[in-house]
Amino acid sequence: MSSFPPIPEPLDRYAAQFDDLFTRVSQRVAFRQYLAGLLLPAERNKTLTALANTEPVIGAQHPAAQRLPWFLSESTWDAATLTTRRLEVLRTDPATAPHAQGVLIVDETGDRKDGEKTAHVGRQYLGNRGTIENGVVSVSSLWADDGVYYPLAVAPYTPAPWFPQGKTDPAFRTKPQIALALVDQARAQQWPVRAVVADCLYGDHHGFTAGLMAREVPYVVAHKPSHAWWAPVEAIGAVWEVAAHGGWSGPKHPGAWVPVERTFRDGHSETWWALEGNAGPYGPDRPRRLVITTPDPAILPEPATWYLETTLSLAEADLAEVVRLYGLRTWVEQAYKQVKGSLGWSQYQVRSDRAIRRHWALVQCAFAFCWWAEGRTPTGVIPQDPGAEEGGAPGGERGGKRAGRRAAAVAVLADGVTAGAGVVGAGTLPVALLAGLVPPAPTASAPGAPGLAAPRESAPPL
Repeated sequence: MSSFPPIPEPLDRYAAQFDDLFTRVSQRVAFRQYLAGLLLPAERNKTLTALANTEPVIGAQHPAAQRLPWFLSESTWDAATLTTRRLEVLRTDPATAPHAQGVLIVDETGDRKDGEKTAHVGRQYLGNRGTIENGVVSVSSLWADDGVYYPLAVAPYTPAPWFPQGKTDPAFRTKPQIALALVDQARAQQWPVRAVVADCLYGDHHGFTAGLMAREVPYVVAHKPSHAWWAPVEAIGAVWEVAAHGGWSGPKHPGAWVPVERTFRDGHSETWWALEGNAGPYGPDRPRRLVITTPDPAILPEPATWYLETTLSLAEADLAEVVRLYGLRTWVEQAYKQVKGSLGWSQYQVRSDRAIRRHWALVQCAFAFCWWAEGRTPTGVIPQDPGAEEGGAPGGERGGKRAGRRAAAVAVLADGVTAGAGVVGAGTLPVALLAGLVPPAPTASAPGAPGLAAPRESAPPL
């Protein structure tokens, strides 16, 4: 059985920024090997034997495969401290430094898990699977602007059966309560954002929106079309009724609808329509506004039609800006796709709360490495066709520049690494993966939005 291949120089240089957090050389070695295994192409599962570069069955008894479970479950390093350092690296890098035009996205995701012994596991609704299954759900916060996005923090949701008193137990927390705690954490760390953004699971939860208002934190959240309020029978009493009474008769006679231009990740633009609602508790001159946007006001297609509530005043954000801010929420779905499909977010083979949190922290470190490597690519490298990587057209000039840096980053990772025969190991490090982790163009661009690698001025915190 071959030993673990050498760690490529760029990854070793990135990992060196965390070395002082580990008290032993063996921990630093395991940290590098774990990141290298996570960054392998997605064709290979990120199980502990795969991360250790051993065979799935026989290799489970190999010392390299035995060391990684110990590194996750018993070693002395701290996942929270590692996450703090990762965020410091992102904040101090001009390419990923946060600014006040970004948003803080809160969301949840679930992963199917068998058995009853894994921490936080339970039979519950898994949104990404659309059904009730046995699994683990986590709530996360993510910072994003028009071209950069990365996770800040993650916390597991623990189902009520884990507590002696169920939902009445003082330690039990709902997902919106966990989300508010993540917002508090981001505020304490002074992350500058334009608003908190969340989908209808949080937008329809009065405790979550009331908590943000009590904290004086601006937000843009979604509602279901059925979202309603007390009103006389003859009055408008639901958000879908507001959209239906917008006076739309066609593009030449739009009534109260206003055209909004949106630019998508593949570079194409579309004209959507936005409506400033004025009914029930919502209005342009009230503390809460209702903004409805859709590509077709005639039929209000789902799920393309958004029913948005915001506490940003009309002077602070016009219709186009509210739509732009909520459009950034797409990045959290992109991040899930990458950490789950490429970085092995849910492929951990450990059961304890401590080990799961450590695995998640390491996955987020691997995710951050891809941004770090993109900003440190050599000059003079011929860029590859971004359309071949993402299956879409380049995103204009900005997307083309990113493609060049992305191709150069691939060359950096491949430098000095010789691919060998046999089981694919870390020596073949993430040539295709890095290209997939870096987006070719923003989801929705705004005039004058900063480029990915452009230095940005610091702004007042949230």
